[in-house]
Amino acid sequence: MSTAPEPPAPPVSPTAGVTEAIPRGLRIGAAFAWRLLVVGAAIAVVVLLATRVADIVIPFLIALILSALLVPFSGWLQRHRWPKWLAILTAWVTVFAVLVGLVLLVTEQVRTQLPALKDQTAQAVQSAQSLLATQPFGITQDTVNGWVGSATSWVQQHASDIGSGALRVGSSTVHVLEGVFIVIFVTLFSLIDGPRIWRWVTRLFPRAARPRIDAAGQAGWRTLSSFIRIQLVVAVTDAIGIGVGALILGVPLAIPIAVIVFFGAFIPVVGAIVAGALAVVIALIFNGWVHALIMLGIVILVQQLESHVLHPLLTGSAVKVHPLGIVLGVTAGSAVAGVVGAFFAVPLIAVANSMIGAARRYGSPSSPPDDPAPEVSSGAPVLAASDMSNEGDDRP
Repeated sequence: MSTAPEPPAPPVSPTAGVTEAIPRGLRIGAAFAWRLLVVGAAIAVVVLLATRVADIVIPFLIALILSALLVPFSGWLQRHRWPKWLAILTAWVTVFAVLVGLVLLVTEQVRTQLPALKDQTAQAVQSAQSLLATQPFGITQDTVNGWVGSATSWVQQHASDIGSGALRVGSSTVHVLEGVFIVIFVTLFSLIDGPRIWRWVTRLFPRAARPRIDAAGQAGWRTLSSFIRIQLVVAVTDAIGIGVGALILGVPLAIPIAVIVFFGAFIPVVGAIVAGALAVVIALIFNGWVHALIMLGIVILVQQLESHVLHPLLTGSAVKVHPLGIVLGVTAGSAVAGVVGAFFAVPLIAVANSMIGAARRYGSPSSPPDDPAPEVSSGAPVLAASDMSNEGDDRP
């Protein structure tokens, strides 16, 4: 009885023995390593490109943050039967009125307190000179005069550099005006035509990926909107608490201090520390160390109220970023782009975390349902996946 011939053995790869000789853990680590290197290189390229076109990227990000604050407000007005044009105009007028009001308050207080500040500054300088002239400092008037003479000589020697620096300041002013133009137009188009813009963005991706991209975008938009609203409430609370404390203590420039605290609160951790330190230093210079200690106590009390009451009460599960991630993100952002990087670090981390999580959970039956997407009438740049499936382009 004849038997069927045995099938030929599959060819053996010449590297199979070498691969099997490498420990499995090392193979897995190497696979992770080269993928992490690719991801890191892609992130580095994006950061490099962003720094090259910072004059466009920074105003765009500012406009995106403003849109995350104004679009829900405009949508709320529209849901209460306001005409769309009137809701958009009201949102813009509100922001403009707040900014103008803050500028007028700061200007008025500086103008009113300027004569008294001159006398207090002269007294503070004399007190500081007397203190520095004692031991162990030993800084006399002659020493100070020598420093002033050295500074004057340096200015005279570097007059040309200072002139070129003034020209750069003029160029920076032009860039600032361009940035304001970009912020205004991006915010207006987000309010007027946000859904259509988002629809165009999603069409840049393959058809099969659009529902997942849309889900990630909606999650990121909700996180950004929640983050901005929370930071706004926290900033107002910090500004009122520290500003009222400075007014009660009679600290000069209490309203400018409150305004600085308000804007500083949008930089988590670092902004609050710097703004609070500024209030304490001003109290120390003009009111003495007793008022400075009281001001320090007020700052600490307000910060504790923010950390242990406001943030847990307002944040909930809206912005899921660990405090360690916030600190590291602010530090990395400031190292890469200074104050601008520190300002945008936390919202970028929060939005990226939310978008990645939503994209990973998309289509999973065990994942909890996401919050309902913002309505189209609100102008939010989101689009339902069912709307995208009807687009008639021929992308795969």
